[in-house]
Amino acid sequence: MQTTALTETHRALGAKLVDFAGFEMPLTYTNLKEEHYAVRERAGMFDVSHMGEFIVRGPGARDLVQYVTSNDVDKLAEGQAQYSCLPRPEGGIVDDLLVYRLPPSPTMGNDDGHPAYMLVVNAGNIKKDWDWISSHNSFGATMINISDQTALLAVQGPQATEVLQTLTDTNLSDISYYHFTRGSLAGHDNVILSATGYTGAGGFELYLRNEDVLSVWNAILEAGRSVDLKPCGLGARDTLRLEKGFCLYGNDINDETTPLEAGLGWITKLKAGDFVGRDHLLRQKEAGLERRLVGFKVEGRRAPRQGHGILDARGEVIGTVTSGTHSPSLDYPIGLGYVTYGQHTPGTKIQVDLGRKQLEAEVVKIPFL
Repeated sequence: MQTTALTETHRALGAKLVDFAGFEMPLTYTNLKEEHYAVRERAGMFDVSHMGEFIVRGPGARDLVQYVTSNDVDKLAEGQAQYSCLPRPEGGIVDDLLVYRLPPSPTMGNDDGHPAYMLVVNAGNIKKDWDWISSHNSFGATMINISDQTALLAVQGPQATEVLQTLTDTNLSDISYYHFTRGSLAGHDNVILSATGYTGAGGFELYLRNEDVLSVWNAILEAGRSVDLKPCGLGARDTLRLEKGFCLYGNDINDETTPLEAGLGWITKLKAGDFVGRDHLLRQKEAGLERRLVGFKVEGRRAPRQGHGILDARGEVIGTVTSGTHSPSLDYPIGLGYVTYGQHTPGTKIQVDLGRKQLEAEVVKIPFL
């Protein structure tokens, strides 16, 4: 398995390490609920350095990124990020990602007057995404894979900004949601301070050099003592994102699902010009969807799991569960899944098929929380 610059630190802290997308990553340090509540109520810190980062710059950068992603990069100002996806010609999703428009910087080599971007992709898709984007680079853009030298920390929660503010001269309150800046943090320069995250609890994601991350990790843990900040594993990251209805690649979206089916029409800008898969998505929109990703809550205590069937009130198969958990914040089971279009309306009664038993459930509006 691959490691991050903090793997041995996690081991020393007593984390339970698991294989995630080929990386040895912390699942929990203490227990999932404690880490989940820390983020929802105070602050928590995740090592997500397994994520991939690509720089795209030069004369063809804008055209390449606009062509391979579904969102409209022309809406990005310098210092702004957007959520997007890499669609396939037949409408599937290669990956979902964040697109950052970088301000000019001599150290990044993007001060040539052309727009430059950082693409942040999922750990399990780094090679797949690199090959996919490269295969469409007929625009002459320069692509640089900085994944191996880049660390990423997510400091999340309602008191995350308060903790980080003690470690930087940058006024973090001035950074709006889905905006970022470069600054110093805990004595280290050239850190990207990004008001983004995967928890829906507020906070920042910090992109920095591998050689700086241990020092910054320790500084944040020390500064976070005042609010009882906790190091958190991927278990809590999953329950936090699911409570907000955020899609997870490999579960809720994949090569076979389209962004329209996944409820991601808001990042699919069909009027912004040509991009990979646009024609298919236009046809799908005109013909009408056959299925739709929905959120649902389950009666009782048993949580749905990926792969469980979804039945209508009469017991007919109408779909499949893609994600499920017992929500720590709500104290009842929740899930995401695809159902036949027409069965997707909030309030629709459904069943989760466990084989020998069916769980009563109801489609609800997402986010759950």
